[in-house]
Amino acid sequence: MSQHSSLSSQFLLSKPLFIPTRPRPRPRPPLAMASSSPLSTQSPTQDSPAVDATAGELNVFQLIQSHQEKAGRLLPLEEIRTVLDHSLRGMLSTLSQKHEGYPSGSMVDFACDAYGSPILAVSSLAVHTKDLLANPKCSLLVAKDPEDRTDLVITLHGDAVSVAEKDREAIRTAYLARHPQAFWVDFGDFQFVRIEPKVVRYVSGVATASLGSGEFSNEEYRAAKVDPIYQFSKPIASHMNKDHADDTKLIVHHSTSIPVDFAHILDLDSLGFNVKAGYQRDTFKLRVPFPRRAVDRKDVKTLIIEMLQAAKPQVN
Repeated sequence: MSQHSSLSSQFLLSKPLFIPTRPRPRPRPPLAMASSSPLSTQSPTQDSPAVDATAGELNVFQLIQSHQEKAGRLLPLEEIRTVLDHSLRGMLSTLSQKHEGYPSGSMVDFACDAYGSPILAVSSLAVHTKDLLANPKCSLLVAKDPEDRTDLVITLHGDAVSVAEKDREAIRTAYLARHPQAFWVDFGDFQFVRIEPKVVRYVSGVATASLGSGEFSNEEYRAAKVDPIYQFSKPIASHMNKDHADDTKLIVHHSTSIPVDFAHILDLDSLGFNVKAGYQRDTFKLRVPFPRRAVDRKDVKTLIIEMLQAAKPQVN
């Protein structure tokens, strides 16, 4: 555990829930969270398809629940470490000096150092800087998808400390790698500070039957690794959504047995990818697992081609 100190005179997985965003009027069973268990090598389409052969009605929610319970994904701590490492903005909470005894919130940009500690560039003019000078205890809340309250939300509790002068250049480089337009970090009233974690908490599935939550110590958090494939999410998702949207639909149909109307890739990691998909009037977030763990970006392409080849003969 790193030694905590107040700001000096330099001054400063759980698991995401997959539910419809537009539910139908009739009651339906709640959707379960995806499993953190190792990825299965068996095709999910071999399970019961949840189709009423007589009525021809597809029980979409039952299919989703059955599939998502077995869909391989990163362990909660790995996902938390990965999401924080690739996030850019969060809600900083400090103890207000102006309104004693009350918390104060500020939207702040940040980047993580090699150990996962958030780095902030703060101005001496900012209210939250003055709060941290008086009391370094704070928290940083980060939502994986700010538009979806059921998705992963992370809260990191810790102490804000000044970045030592000897570390400033390395920290500046790391911060500008995430925020290349942040020219103001070199202004005289700005200083880099690091939030040294005490506890990292997460919650997912808020306001649903699949609520999941937990917390990890600083030692556990620092020992976790960032998934090496997640960094390729934007270029791969952009390419697939623009040029291969129909192929993604086929893969999702084959994996889940749901004849989706559309499927847009949101992000991906070593074990699979997440999509926003639609069927009739409902919209879902779904986890689609790879047949095996991807080792690099080229391997992701290989796996997607394999999944498409497996899907084409079985989808009419």
